[in-house]
Amino acid sequence: MAENHTDKLNAILAQCIEKKPKAQKELFDLLSPKMYAVCLRYAQDTDEAKDILQEGFIKVFNHLERFEHKGSFEGWVKRIFINTSIEFYRKSQRESMVDSIDDVAEQAIDSHTLSELKAADLMKLINGMPKGYKTVFNLFAIEGFHHEEIAQMLNISENTSKSQLHKARLYLQELVLKKHLK
Repeated sequence: MAENHTDKLNAILAQCIEKKPKAQKELFDLLSPKMYAVCLRYAQDTDEAKDILQEGFIKVFNHLERFEHKGSFEGWVKRIFINTSIEFYRKSQRESMVDSIDDVAEQAIDSHTLSELKAADLMKLINGMPKGYKTVFNLFAIEGFHHEEIAQMLNISENTSKSQLHKARLYLQELVLKKHLK
């Protein structure tokens, strides 16, 4: 069964390289739900996520011949979407600097409070973070990158990456505590 899926995917990819619209739509329909979720993790809102999604698929279609069939195709595509999201972050970073939340007090959150928090609620809280915090948090906590890698991707220092992650955690703690106290 997995071989059938791989054969079908390879056939779609071959047609996409030939710029066949039907195959491109099929690949888009196959991957867009997962890639949109990636975009939402980095975007400020749904409109920006849709822009990233569109830009990411343009890059995928323009560079399909570079996929070497080593490793997962979906992993290769996901990396393109993460990089596209980072490009959007860099552009917006030039336009507006990261908001400062230095006055957030460090407070412990008990495990009961966290257990009541649903994944959708957590994603809403993460999406409400200032863009710098959100980007570093996603790259570190969700994608699993190290601070050295994040620093290179975002053209920031490792210490800035660590600081942004620390502030993101404090920001989330504050929001969770406020939500719990309501």
